[in-house]
Amino acid sequence: MKNISSKLYLSIVFIILYIPIIYLAWFSFSSGRNMNSFEEFSFIHYLELFENSRMIVIVINTIVVALLCGLFSAILGTIGALAIYSLKTKKFRNGILIGNNILIVSPDVIIGCSFLLMFNFLFKDSIQGFWSVLISHIAFSIPIVVLMVLPKLYEMPISMIDAAIDLGANSYQVITKVIIPYITPGILAGFFMGLTYSLDDFAVTFFVTGNGFQTLSVEVYSMARQGINLQINALSTVITVLVVIAVAVYYVINVSKLKKQGRA
Repeated sequence: MKNISSKLYLSIVFIILYIPIIYLAWFSFSSGRNMNSFEEFSFIHYLELFENSRMIVIVINTIVVALLCGLFSAILGTIGALAIYSLKTKKFRNGILIGNNILIVSPDVIIGCSFLLMFNFLFKDSIQGFWSVLISHIAFSIPIVVLMVLPKLYEMPISMIDAAIDLGANSYQVITKVIIPYITPGILAGFFMGLTYSLDDFAVTFFVTGNGFQTLSVEVYSMARQGINLQINALSTVITVLVVIAVAVYYVINVSKLKKQGRA
């Protein structure tokens, strides 16, 4: 009975989550210009989307910013996690962690407004655009990476480091040959979290974008304010399909690795 209740609950949750996505995707194939009623089946909105050079540039901008954000936030966040892990004073370490966590739970509107004021004070309008968006995304992604990497550091047996030192490894070799390989899953998790947060962010980006530079979230918001445009449906459907494919590929690779490890 308990098993049936759990399956029913999960089914209801998934239905609630996926019905809006299916509804949105269904109307992307309508030949009409709104979602009031489904007209003839057509790919016209997909053709318009791929002919829209502005939208393609915005998608490329978004992907480039997200990849760079994931990369640099993973590097800087890992360095930050190593620095926190190496602190000897527990109170100081806890204070740093509290400051790190405050940045995660702070409202995006406050963070975005803070970055806007900072950029205007330091650079006026000269940096508004790609660099302001990238710097902001990296900044709010670093605390997330720290939280992804720190648990792996605390899980790591101290004996591994002691053994490496006893075998003559210097500090650089200990970090690159022992610590980094061990915490790589945490670093990768931080990279993908930074990438996801960058792709998804609207509030911070809305404040700091400028000079003609747009990301997907801000552009979709601008399009939606002007009225329902089924190009948004087509774009959302394409992105959803790509995400599903990526998740499926990751799942297949992960399952194959687990099978190989089981055979080993």
